[in-house]
Amino acid sequence: MITSLLIANRGEIARRVIRTAKRLGIRTVAIASDPDLDLPYAREADEVVELGAPAPATSYLDAGRVLAIAADHDVEAIHPGYGFLAENADFAQAVGDAGITWVGPSPDAMRAMGDKATARALMAKAGVAVASGSTAPVLDIDSALDVAHDIGYPVMVKATAGGGGIGMSAAHDDAELRAAYTTARARAERFFAHPGLLIERFVEHARHLEVQILGLADGQIVAVGVRDCSMQRRHQKIIEESPPPNVTQGLLERLVTMAVEAGEAVAYRNAGTVESLYDVERDEIVFLEMNTRLQVEHPVTEMVTGLDLVEEQLRIAAGLAPTFDPRVPVRTHGHAIELRVYAEDPIRFLPRPGTITEWVMPAGPDVRVDAGYAVGNTVTAFYDPLLAKVVVWGTDRDEARQRAQIAADGIAVTGPQCNAPFLVQALADPEFAGGTYDTGVVSRILARG
Repeated sequence: MITSLLIANRGEIARRVIRTAKRLGIRTVAIASDPDLDLPYAREADEVVELGAPAPATSYLDAGRVLAIAADHDVEAIHPGYGFLAENADFAQAVGDAGITWVGPSPDAMRAMGDKATARALMAKAGVAVASGSTAPVLDIDSALDVAHDIGYPVMVKATAGGGGIGMSAAHDDAELRAAYTTARARAERFFAHPGLLIERFVEHARHLEVQILGLADGQIVAVGVRDCSMQRRHQKIIEESPPPNVTQGLLERLVTMAVEAGEAVAYRNAGTVESLYDVERDEIVFLEMNTRLQVEHPVTEMVTGLDLVEEQLRIAAGLAPTFDPRVPVRTHGHAIELRVYAEDPIRFLPRPGTITEWVMPAGPDVRVDAGYAVGNTVTAFYDPLLAKVVVWGTDRDEARQRAQIAADGIAVTGPQCNAPFLVQALADPEFAGGTYDTGVVSRILARG
């Protein structure tokens, strides 16, 4: 097993990785910008290295500096978490070239899946279903209009690089497409330094379903759970659950088959997620993208499988067998729901940072809280406003949802504004309660008041 680890991240995911590393006896080195030095993860690591000013470009995104810190502190491996450098193939390559173990997939797999247009083409070649749309990055509005006219409106415009829903918007006619194209391109250039866009058929009533896969050290691809991530605002997830509600066994098997085929197409190693859109009206599944890292919502899979996905990541990176028998399908037990607690207003979902003067999170049996902050900490505008993840388990979905409602009612954060009131509202909404929701549910919940 790996004996020393640098966590190239911050907040709740850094703390999450440290927790498993400590259990396994692995020495941990954390990095922290000035406002993060008082966060729980920085106190819980065996060592912490100060990064100085909080700007991401000169702190967590400074690949050369992070690599130098790893060398100076003689660590054996780097875990990137998610965000920042987690899907930077050049950084992963540099880590390997420096003789340090990268806890993630190969740089080649990251490059193949990092560009959505390239990934689409690769998946189509492998026989994986993809949505109708452009076969190469679209670099001008005339080309975008040609694709839209060919496949028909509505269409989705998205950046070929990056993730997190940045640079995504739907268009129902030429005028909307022109506006969406301008906005998406500007965001793609700003956040990903890449102007390429992808135009796809937009599914009006879609469910966002995803499969957690592990590419094992021996080359086998195994699926270890399916999640529903359809509860989204601005194309970013708020509530996730596993297993997906109101889904047939046949559909689950189709999702798993697609995910394994996608992993095999790029000889995938380590933890990854194959995301799909399910067209409810057509009963069609299409490949959306592959996230070459651990997902924010990985705890729901851990809650229903009993696996520690960070431990599995570390074992794979070290060339070890998993903790389970890969010849036997991983079974799930009960139902889990994850609530993302953000420092944002609960109606417009805009970030609302501040210093935390009250911090109350739920506790109890079958309740897990992965928190990045504590009372007295300051949430800044420099980073993602995710404060914590509250995950609950129940013997079935009804029990899990009821426990989630109780948990959401127990969240109290003062200082920054918090989205807990919306989480309470969403969990009680009849559409979510019935498990019949799709990716448009948030706007309908807000409209219902």
